[in-house]
Amino acid sequence: MEYINKKHIFFDLDHTLWDFDRNSEKTFEQIFPNHFVDFDVKKFMDIYVPLNQIYWSLYQKDLIGYVELRYRRLKDTFEKLGMFVEDYEIDRISEAYIEHLPNSNYLFEGCVETLQYLHQKYKLHIITNGFAQVQFKKLSNSGINHFFDSITNSEMAGAKKPNPIIFEHALKVAKADKFESIMIGDDLEADVKGAYDFGIDAIFFNANEKKMGEGIKQISNLVELKKIF
Repeated sequence: MEYINKKHIFFDLDHTLWDFDRNSEKTFEQIFPNHFVDFDVKKFMDIYVPLNQIYWSLYQKDLIGYVELRYRRLKDTFEKLGMFVEDYEIDRISEAYIEHLPNSNYLFEGCVETLQYLHQKYKLHIITNGFAQVQFKKLSNSGINHFFDSITNSEMAGAKKPNPIIFEHALKVAKADKFESIMIGDDLEADVKGAYDFGIDAIFFNANEKKMGEGIKQISNLVELKKIF
């Protein structure tokens, strides 16, 4: 066992356990027929996914608010597709997306199997920057909420990862010590560096197998955690 002193495992949710991009695509496939005819969702997603990541990064750094995040990621995608979409229509699409997104429940490969294994040996927790109401629905609808002893989101903590305030809040809620805890997430800055800077060990969930530098503990499939723990 590599982390013999650990008692608490903190997970990010989106892009780590819950397959955000796949569920987003499924949601857009559901709602776009109400707004457009013969719309190419695959082409839309190719542009939307990287733009969404850019705006989430800005949101995490408090450089934009959630209203601008929800608007710009759609507006910019449509513009890159050469489409002019009225602001009121973007607002309608954004509201429909937020409403229907938690109803999708694709999880990353090995998610349930891994959580079942870890749950027998550790206290499991969530730390997420996502919107509270939406995140709770995702956990419930995907059937994994019962694995977690505590759920911390940025609205509850008053700060977003990588801010140390949210990690401090999560430890307090979980009744955990930082030296007995470890963070697992897909965002190098928010999850990994944020945890390290606060004094918590971390593992990078590198599902796309990006090239990383030396010294970063990483996995590309969740089931690898069964060998680590």
